[in-house]
Amino acid sequence: MSGRTRILLADDHPIVLKGLHNLVVAEDDFELVGEATDGSAALAMIRETRPDIAIVDISMTWLNGIAVTRRLASEMPSVKVLILTLHEDRAFVRQALEAGARGYVLKRSAAECLVQAIRAVLVGGLYVDPAIANRMFKTIPKRSGQPDARAVLELTDRETEVLKLAALGFTNKEIARQIDVGIKSVETYKARGVQKLGLKTRAELVRYAAGQGWLADA
Repeated sequence: MSGRTRILLADDHPIVLKGLHNLVVAEDDFELVGEATDGSAALAMIRETRPDIAIVDISMTWLNGIAVTRRLASEMPSVKVLILTLHEDRAFVRQALEAGARGYVLKRSAAECLVQAIRAVLVGGLYVDPAIANRMFKTIPKRSGQPDARAVLELTDRETEVLKLAALGFTNKEIARQIDVGIKSVETYKARGVQKLGLKTRAELVRYAAGQGWLADA
């Protein structure tokens, strides 16, 4: 084992793929294990090489990046997915996070942000391109799906700890190992926490976590 982070790239634009290639191979602790130009090929290659991180274009042919992410979340949750895209609409960010992506980077920011995003995702963090993070996570008036102040105060320390780790992208198994409790206990803390906060999706949990400053600490 080389100890390097194994990365696979998938983008249907050859110029973009070459640029990503150059960014990855320039890092001494990264190892490029494959490149794909469509979603179907990407999924097959990921299944074969089992990289640590797959950097996937959201708009690929055959299977788009969201579909690839969903399949990997189900089949190979150990493979962390970082979405690369032209889309700045918050709806795409929410779809990516709900599908299981750990990162979302705009193609126009890749030269400055991609390596940072890879390193954040690698250690269990969640990375959203700064160009859209502020717009996505800005404070808005309370409505359905947002916690009220009393609910936040009622969270126990353990529930808060579990929700923070879940928002950062850790699985129940990883959380259980990190805080030294059983997986069933993690599931209970998480269920109680999201119920108190009135959250229904992972994207809502991530937005709440961002508002609490949890993602900034990743």
